[in-house]
Amino acid sequence: MPQPNDLSRSLVALDQDSTIIAVVEMSQSSWLVGGILPGIERQPRKKLEPNPERLLALLHRWRDESVRAGRTITRITVAFEAGRDGFWLARWLEARGVEPHVIHPSSVAVSREHRRAKTDRLDTELLKRGFLGWLRGERGHCSMARVPTIAEEDAKRPNRERECLVKERTRLVNRMKGTLARLGIRNFRLTLRNAAEHLAALSTPEGSPLPPNVAAELERDIARLRLVIGQIKQIEEARRQRLEEQPERGPHAMVRLLARVVGIGIETADMLVNEVMSRPMRDRRAVARYAGLTGAPDESGAKRREQGLAKAGNARVRRGMIQLAWRFLRFQNNSALAKWYQARTADHRGATRKTMIVALARKLLIALWRFVTIGEPLDGVTLRPAS
Repeated sequence: MPQPNDLSRSLVALDQDSTIIAVVEMSQSSWLVGGILPGIERQPRKKLEPNPERLLALLHRWRDESVRAGRTITRITVAFEAGRDGFWLARWLEARGVEPHVIHPSSVAVSREHRRAKTDRLDTELLKRGFLGWLRGERGHCSMARVPTIAEEDAKRPNRERECLVKERTRLVNRMKGTLARLGIRNFRLTLRNAAEHLAALSTPEGSPLPPNVAAELERDIARLRLVIGQIKQIEEARRQRLEEQPERGPHAMVRLLARVVGIGIETADMLVNEVMSRPMRDRRAVARYAGLTGAPDESGAKRREQGLAKAGNARVRRGMIQLAWRFLRFQNNSALAKWYQARTADHRGATRKTMIVALARKLLIALWRFVTIGEPLDGVTLRPAS
């Protein structure tokens, strides 16, 4: 039975005599649009500047050509690959009566030749063939990405911005530690609030003060570090206010429920909810596949081996879940999932633990998804009191 949100094929019957099929090969400098028009033998291609109005005008012109050829056009479909431009064009076209689709780039089969010709024209033809097969309801041609709303995309920004700021904070601290280590200074805490005031009192093991250029560099880096730390606190405070002001709103309620699990902090809960839990997933396999926690078997003839994680999903969710799996074993060691892991790693071999922690991360993600979406209880998991 086909699933209502199955994006591996179209669930709408294709009437090619009344449908304009177009694909767009997008780049920063130009868009190459290819089409299949009812009643028109040629398959036109047109290079445009990156302008949605020009694209819509081209689609309307092609529709008029098909009407003059004696066809009645009831459907205009446009597809392009997910990439740098995101999903704004899909939302813009949908608001103007065009049916947009966003193709997963990795789902389009390409030639396996070591050196293959690759041009915008050839890519457009490849997209056109894959999109046409998808519209016919045939599996294996390509798969589509779900187009999120602006609100859904915007909800991801605070957590992603905080992740970038934390990396910047770590980079600055490590850089300043390296600068001081070259002078033999190893015990200075750069994250202190008054670290800049203590710089003047620092001296090298030889007894000389910091060189003037090094001191000036460190002062600028500490000022930059203060700014980054302040921005991290602003993001965290804004999130806390949102959770307090709208505690029962869909994603916010999920975050509060997930944060009740001992071992899961508000950061991890916010990331999981906005990246994966609030998305309409078909089943548990789709959840694991979206996180990139499924395997990549390599079987041919007598050869049977596992290549490891496919890593085709959301890297943030994958990294976060593997870290959470280790933390889960520490804080929830009496849960059913922790006992499942312990029973399979009784040999204490490093390779076994490394393999099974990924399996635990996959099982844990599915269990948490069911917990916040359908209320399925977590076996043996300790929860914090509801606040």
